[in-house]
Amino acid sequence: MAKPVELGLVLEGEDAERFFEYDENPEVSDELIAMFIEGKEIYEQNRRKLSSISSRL
Repeated sequence: MAKPVELGLVLEGEDAERFFEYDENPEVSDELIAMFIEGKEIYEQNRRKLSSISSRL
């Protein structure tokens, strides 16, 4: 039987503060929006491939 995955990420100090600040007030940049648009386009171009793979599982 497979072992469960143990998460080992621990943020401390300034890293933890930045994480919680972003979590409470996320900033969306033009670059981030462009990345989401590109990801959606790639998904749409490959939708049939993805559905045929998932139907075989």
